[in-house]
Amino acid sequence: MTATCPLCRCIEAHPAHAILAALREDDLDAAIERGLLDAQPCPGCSERCSTSLIEARDQRRRALAARERFRARETRLARRAAERDAARSDAARQPSSLPPAAAAALARAKAKATGRPPR
Repeated sequence: MTATCPLCRCIEAHPAHAILAALREDDLDAAIERGLLDAQPCPGCSERCSTSLIEARDQRRRALAARERFRARETRLARRAAERDAARSDAARQPSSLPPAAAAALARAKAKATGRPPR
């Protein structure tokens, strides 16, 4: 734990100082490891230090929440696509619900429209 605050030189022993030091070095991983997501400002620090810590904490929380929403959306879209593909393949495998004579007439019309002889 850093003894002094890297921003305002507060000399109180508080875990926020180590987090602020990591943020000052632009080491977000270290700041998170030191407790950024649950950080509370040091009572002895200046308002500027407290505000920067709170803003960094809230910004990281919002980013993580956005990532979780994105992942949930991707999962939801993949599930819907799989359901849609399964429904399409089931529909393709099902026999025609037309009577045999109507199915034969439809096949002849399709063949005539494409210019191929009927089967």
